[in-house]
Amino acid sequence: MAGTIDIGQTGDGRRVSLQLRFANRHGLITGATGMGKTVTLQRIAEGFSRAGVPVFAADVKGDLSGIAAAGDPDGKAAARARELGEPFTPAAFPVRLWDVFRRDGLPVQTSVDRMGALIIARMLQLNQVQEGALSIAFKRTHDDGSAFLGLDDLRWELHDMLEMRAEVSQQYGNVTASSLTTVQREILALESQGANMLFAEPGLDIMDFLQVAPDGRGIVNLLHADGLMESPRAYACLLLWLLTELFRVLPEAGDLDKPKLVFFFDEAHLLFSDAPKKLLQTIERVVRLVRSKGVGVYFVTQSPQDVPDVVLAQLGNRIQHALRAYTAKDQKMVKAAAKAFRTNPDVDAVNAITSMGTGEGLVSCLVDDGVPAMVERVKILPPSAQIGPISEIEREAIILRDPLRHKYQSAEGEHAMGQAFIRRIRTERGLPVPDEDLPYDDSVVDEALAHLQAAPSRQPLSTRAWLLILAASAFIWGAFL
Repeated sequence: MAGTIDIGQTGDGRRVSLQLRFANRHGLITGATGMGKTVTLQRIAEGFSRAGVPVFAADVKGDLSGIAAAGDPDGKAAARARELGEPFTPAAFPVRLWDVFRRDGLPVQTSVDRMGALIIARMLQLNQVQEGALSIAFKRTHDDGSAFLGLDDLRWELHDMLEMRAEVSQQYGNVTASSLTTVQREILALESQGANMLFAEPGLDIMDFLQVAPDGRGIVNLLHADGLMESPRAYACLLLWLLTELFRVLPEAGDLDKPKLVFFFDEAHLLFSDAPKKLLQTIERVVRLVRSKGVGVYFVTQSPQDVPDVVLAQLGNRIQHALRAYTAKDQKMVKAAAKAFRTNPDVDAVNAITSMGTGEGLVSCLVDDGVPAMVERVKILPPSAQIGPISEIEREAIILRDPLRHKYQSAEGEHAMGQAFIRRIRTERGLPVPDEDLPYDDSVVDEALAHLQAAPSRQPLSTRAWLLILAASAFIWGAFL
């Protein structure tokens, strides 16, 4: 059906779909580990991309990068399609890769000042008194007509406040030495986790998330979050800042035929766990109001109970995968999850939640007039792209050919990445790798990208596979020997 994304198929062969005109009314994907949340996310992200809607998602495990490569016509996804009597057409989707640590994507950078005192306080795990000291540091800097770029700037301001504590307390309110030293200590701990790389120039232009490919499909923006998850709170705060920035920058859009952007917030429990009341109020407000900016927010987590009720009430499109219920607390959680759906007399939601297999789900999306449809038990339709990560060479090829690379990478960084790519290819082929710079040829990058669009029976490329593929281009390398 036009204007919809097919999510799954019921036992009697009916398709259950998400209507694009209600996609900005947010959503929730839940279920135990291994039950298929990531594949469902990929399926929906592909649907948005086809419809010309850009997507942002954090790639926590690296598996989502497979959306850049065409699926295997002889693989499990194709077999699932045949089982459901559905056609399977392998397809790759336009992808842009981002990475705070600048290794596996374009850099995601901002300033301490742009992120703001509230989110920085959450990132530093400050209590209310310490957050007050941090807010004074921001206020003093703004009063001086300055701004914080990196964590070093903030730390020096705190040092000055400690040296001038009596004067600061008289002008801005009481500030204790213990609060200031605690904030300084937490900044050092955050820097030791590599989070200082987030605060640098050039800053991210959030509008770059809203781009479409030349063929009209929405670009899927993937944040490589593997390393970032070593600092879970920094991860959650970064995604919250991105969402807040979208709310700040985008104009009012009203009701649209399809969203301007869909934002998937994976591991959403990290955002809400132990969050202070003030932060929860900010999150609730941003989620509620960003809808009118044309942005749909989809939280991905294990249980609906990971999301506060004030936010949960705003999530109109829901997919529930299986949950495990070993204890009385677990069983209570299952019943609560079942009650969140509009009742269907033909579906025992409580029993389904504990008995569904991998790739099955309970689905209820908004239908006419924005009313939730009755819950349906479905088998999730397979993605058209590769399930599982692409290879390192494929990832590097995508970055090297990204038109935004010149905007976010320095000339030195671009050169270093190009050289690293050539050296990796030569190593894969068993060719000598000299110390001096090697000639760089875009045709090799283009070949890797063309391979992503193809639909062979494939796994992420092994060394042997690359040797066979690149042998056809041996004449290119003859000049390099």
